[in-house]
Amino acid sequence: MNIPADLKYTKKHEWARVEGDLVYVGITEYAQNSLGDIVFVELPSVGDIITSGEAFGVVESVKAASDIYSSLSGIVKEVNNELIDHPERINQNPYDSWMMAIEPSKASELEVLLDASAYEKLCLEEA
Repeated sequence: MNIPADLKYTKKHEWARVEGDLVYVGITEYAQNSLGDIVFVELPSVGDIITSGEAFGVVESVKAASDIYSSLSGIVKEVNNELIDHPERINQNPYDSWMMAIEPSKASELEVLLDASAYEKLCLEEA
């Protein structure tokens, strides 16, 4: 399983990548493998206010629909609209298929996210 060391992770299988003032968010390889072939993605709008731990969108696969939870609180600054027309890109490479970019309002929330080692341990426990 691919777990990039430069990302942070949630216990609900989302990843976060800090780039300057923004944090890009998506779902992990573990999550997309569990879901199967992704056929639909619902994402927030630019300008939406997101709260850590709350759902910001939905991913639907041939198996199930699943809420996607935000790892941080803040304002949505960018949305990856390409995923609306091509949700299968998440299956092809979940770490390149970011869903939204947040301008975080509480930088301290990054500190409670899991590092790659802790996330790998979580995945092994759930497997």
